[in-house]
Amino acid sequence: AAVIGVADPVKPASRAAIAALHAQGLRVAMITGDRQETAEAIAAETGIDHVIAGVLPDGKVAALDELRDGGRIAFVGDGINDAPALAHADVGIAIGTGTDVAIEAADVVLMSGDLRGVVNAFEVSKRTMRNIRENLFWAFAYNTALIPVAAGVLYPAFGVLLSPVLAAGAMALSSVFV
Repeated sequence: AAVIGVADPVKPASRAAIAALHAQGLRVAMITGDRQETAEAIAAETGIDHVIAGVLPDGKVAALDELRDGGRIAFVGDGINDAPALAHADVGIAIGTGTDVAIEAADVVLMSGDLRGVVNAFEVSKRTMRNIRENLFWAFAYNTALIPVAAGVLYPAFGVLLSPVLAAGAMALSSVFV
């Protein structure tokens, strides 16, 4: 007689990643083909907010629609079964150690199997969007201020005209400044 036990322990990095996502104000759900009991045990151990278990690949797509609530959805996966959900989500994030099908279906590919990469991807995305908004503000502010000067708005009051050479230099400086 023999007893065989098989377990796939939760990585400590997974707990930290979920805690960091919660700290960013995000809700975390697990959509899995595993049994409900197994999924709930993992969710309790890691702090996952919502569990949908026992689903097939097309069920993952339906689960994403169910979870949407008018907001945007990011889905993280690594397997062939995750490819439809990765393609259907607003942002599909594939674990780089996963299957080629999942990697092709995703918008973002993490190079390692560490879920903290998801947290880093969100942080990089937020910083990039902030940088884009700041650049657009400064570009519009700079041009709003200097285009009237180049058009001669100061001439009637002060007799000052901006030479074309200086206007071209100001436009070049605008690109460098922004």
